[in-house]
Amino acid sequence: MSIKIYGDPGSGSLRRVTTAAAIMGITIERVNIDLFKGESHTPEFLALNPHGLTPVMVDEDVVLYEASAINLYLAEKVGSDLLGASAHERHEVLQWMFWSGEQWRVFSTLTFNERIVKPFMGQTGDASIIDLAFANIRAAGAVLDRHLAQRRFIVGDRLTLADIDIAAPFSQSARTKVPFDEFPHLMAWQQRLLDTVPAWAETKRELDGRMDAAIAAVGLKL
Repeated sequence: MSIKIYGDPGSGSLRRVTTAAAIMGITIERVNIDLFKGESHTPEFLALNPHGLTPVMVDEDVVLYEASAINLYLAEKVGSDLLGASAHERHEVLQWMFWSGEQWRVFSTLTFNERIVKPFMGQTGDASIIDLAFANIRAAGAVLDRHLAQRRFIVGDRLTLADIDIAAPFSQSARTKVPFDEFPHLMAWQQRLLDTVPAWAETKRELDGRMDAAIAAVGLKL
């Protein structure tokens, strides 16, 4: 029985899971959930994730939501070194994944909600929320830029789940205009991922196609 992954192709969080699964050679069954049509809030989907968010993984009797948890599950299932090649690396990978959730991705998500989701729904974004998000992005971005000044990847000398987690906000950055371009080492690292990780480049093309079509369909000007 295949592993099912529920999600919208325009989701950066789904991108994290599909990228990791592809790198690890894990076959997944994609189940599309159209977030723009509210399909994540049907009774059937809410039974899988009461928060009404994607992605969700179903592997026989195991149901998980939150992309980081799904990726950890998949990496442990196949013994992938995306989780680190040693106990010390594993702890570093987990440190950066937790850091990403609390200090990094959340503020890009806030910006996405104010600059994309609200206008998509005919609402006006809150400039004060964007200002708050940008201040935190700049603070965290400075930390990342210093960390990446002499490194090719977040942990060790190759790609790990830490890179995938921290790279996720770049999925929507061209639309939200977050200030990533203020950090040259961060920008170089992201381009390196696109150049050297085929799955990351492929999922970007899928996400961009989905988002561009959805935005064009409602005539939203960014």
